[in-house]
Amino acid sequence: MQRISLAHGEGGELTHRLIQDLFIRSFGHSEHTQFDSAILDIPSQTIAVTTDSYVVNPLFFPGGNIGKLAVTGTVNDLAVSGAEPHVITAGFILEEGFPVKSLKEIVNTMAGEAERAGVNIIAGDTKVVEKGSVDGLFINTTGIGVMKEQHRLKPELIQEGDSVIISGTIGDHGVAILSARQELGLVTDVRSDCASLNHLIHDLLGDIKGIRIMRDPTRGGLATTLVELCEDFHFTLEVDEASIPVRADVQGACDILGYDPVYLANEGKVVVIVDSHDEQKALDMLKGHEAGKDARVIGRITSCHVQTGKLLLRTAVGTTRRLNRLSGQLLPRIC
Repeated sequence: MQRISLAHGEGGELTHRLIQDLFIRSFGHSEHTQFDSAILDIPSQTIAVTTDSYVVNPLFFPGGNIGKLAVTGTVNDLAVSGAEPHVITAGFILEEGFPVKSLKEIVNTMAGEAERAGVNIIAGDTKVVEKGSVDGLFINTTGIGVMKEQHRLKPELIQEGDSVIISGTIGDHGVAILSARQELGLVTDVRSDCASLNHLIHDLLGDIKGIRIMRDPTRGGLATTLVELCEDFHFTLEVDEASIPVRADVQGACDILGYDPVYLANEGKVVVIVDSHDEQKALDMLKGHEAGKDARVIGRITSCHVQTGKLLLRTAVGTTRRLNRLSGQLLPRIC
């Protein structure tokens, strides 16, 4: 089996062959290799930029792998900001001895997901480090998106009565990763929800004028994301526990392990705060997409312009309790 050696990261013939035969062949854009930078023609004066690093363990999991996660995570960070994802860069830190076959599968997955999302991977870097220095492969990405004035989010318009929508079931990615690790004896058919949401979000922003803000509830899960929104924009939000969509097998896994699904990571969901008058239209539009077919209204803004924003959970038994951001580390190496 062919494996990555330190010489693949030395900038010589092996590096050249790896770039030409794998990365350029998969990602295309060979004209950019003539320069040390990709030359872009950005069709706007306003762009959005995001960067992220991916260290998920294991590298392959039900529903995806680290390459798919790298593309979808970058695409979604741009999309929930109201930008149309345009290009991505990708940096690979490889451990000496990593199987070339596995790298090819990951790179080809990235290329396929980028094509589905309508983005180009246009620049990158490869480093190889000694065995034991990293756990197989880490990927760093930077994404650039184009802002359209008509798609700008308007968090300053958040008001009492606004609706909070989640685009589908929560906790799928977290449970899929737990199952793939095989550390706790958890056996489940749950697959990661890892998916690019830019097409769904583009349609939503194109037709729904009352969207205030969006977020993707990744690390820390739905609860941590909502707490951050409450604190950042100074409002109180009440969420109905019974309205939050959770797959039965995800809830079962959480019951066994003592986890709360509202704190588990998601990689293919979006939280939308929208004017209550546009609630049904937004819900119908989400349900028209495969990635949004399980969308639900889960809560409402109960007060605005408060000094300290709060997230309240109305439980199934009718009581109300405050939720805080995730404290400590629930699932390390989740993305």
